Amino acid sequence: MSKTILVTGGAGYIGSHTALQLRSRGDKVVILDNLYTGFRQAIGDATFIEGNVGDGPLVERILVEHGIDTVVHFAAHTIVPESVSDPLKYYGNNTCQTRNLLESCVRGGVKHFVFSSTAAVYGMPESGIAAEDSRLAPINPYGTSKLMSEWMLRDVAAATSLRYVALRYFNVAGSDPQGRIGQSTRKATLLTKVACEASIGKRPHVSIYGTDYDTPDGTGLRDYIHVDDLARAHLDAVDYLQAGGASEVMNCGYGHGFSVRDVLRAVERVSGRPLVIREEPRRAGDPPQLIADASKIRRVLGWTPRLDDLDQIVTHALRWEEKLARDPW
Repeated sequence: MSKTILVTGGAGYIGSHTALQLRSRGDKVVILDNLYTGFRQAIGDATFIEGNVGDGPLVERILVEHGIDTVVHFAAHTIVPESVSDPLKYYGNNTCQTRNLLESCVRGGVKHFVFSSTAAVYGMPESGIAAEDSRLAPINPYGTSKLMSEWMLRDVAAATSLRYVALRYFNVAGSDPQGRIGQSTRKATLLTKVACEASIGKRPHVSIYGTDYDTPDGTGLRDYIHVDDLARAHLDAVDYLQAGGASEVMNCGYGHGFSVRDVLRAVERVSGRPLVIREEPRRAGDPPQLIADASKIRRVLGWTPRLDDLDQIVTHALRWEEKLARDPW
């Protein structure tokens, strides 16, 4: 029988979906979140503690009181343009707070640590396809802050008994298929959510940044992964570590891409409504293509996508936006 799992940032988008799945299968979960960008409504009736992951005394008390031996760490700032304009905010929250959390975990005897990393650690891979051993060259403070945390995990695992899995996400989209929770972040920048907000009239338009890339339709290609599949990858990582698995870094994507226009067409197709689309210049640092080589996670964790269908991703995302319009969080 596994002990209680601490989920940091469990009131946020991906953390709440993972916590829900953990609880649905019978795991005991404690959620730690400062509600800076998370939502109390996303937690349901789970055990919840409001606070910061970098608060050593608080975290160490939680670890002892709840008998925690596994931590799934999501808590972070995630807006790339903001990281460029305010880098110290990202190094302070994403890197320094993770450092403090790791210190608490070592002191508290935590054995297993699953870390929410990002494909931003790769920067702009020349081939457009990133494998775990591809060159690590982040081009913004967000990606660098996450890579620094990966390095800390590597070094802590080498010096202690803690073992970890770092999951490098590609483009997360969609919402809980049952409509219980979803992507609720205000002023979101994720394309699928932005397009769905435009579809229901919450935004006046949706922008395409760059239409002259060397891709089939001139717009950027990305690997979109359903949040439900991504959350399940965290459960697989927990099981892997608790069964004695060695520390690993793994990409989490489907291994194929859709263009910006593909996504917008899917939103129009699913909603039955046309979008107001603006074509804008390229944004600095946007690669033409960023696709995961996701063979390792399938091989090591046995993870198999269940929702690898763009229309299904959009259907769940749009349904959530319509629900939020009726009952805002």
